Amino acid sequence: MKAVVTFLISFLFLQSFAQTELPDMVLKNLDGTDVNIQDISKNDQIIIISLWATWCVPCKNELDAISEVYDDWKSETNVVLYAISVDDARTVRRVRPMINGKRWDYEFLLDTNNDLKRALGAATVPLTLVVKNNKILYRHSGYTPGAEDELYEKVVEFSK
Repeated sequence: MKAVVTFLISFLFLQSFAQTELPDMVLKNLDGTDVNIQDISKNDQIIIISLWATWCVPCKNELDAISEVYDDWKSETNVVLYAISVDDARTVRRVRPMINGKRWDYEFLLDTNNDLKRALGAATVPLTLVVKNNKILYRHSGYTPGAEDELYEKVVEFSK
């Protein structure tokens, strides 16, 4: 019984830790190159991570809404958005055509095994994070129109 309690406490501790920092994990970009997720958040650079999928309508709506203002966001705050697809092996082939069709100008990574999604404790997508030096400063699950305005306010707040 003691071992079970110790395991549960350890598990809960690790879950809470995983939700406050980016895990040390390698994903692939669209060209198949390995990218360590911790390498994208260095030197006080503010990044946005958006976990999304081609089959997720709210995800596409959020990325479309941000796309309309993203150039302004980049010039004002130097933020970089990493759109990380959680499409699995069956649907990942739809990612590149969707990106090209939407003309999204983000950095793209693939989480086809949902390892990052699990490590972040994401029950659903979209999950949007603001990260600085691998610390998760803001977390938002789901999307409703206008949520991108709150996201931008957080980016500005943490850029100071």
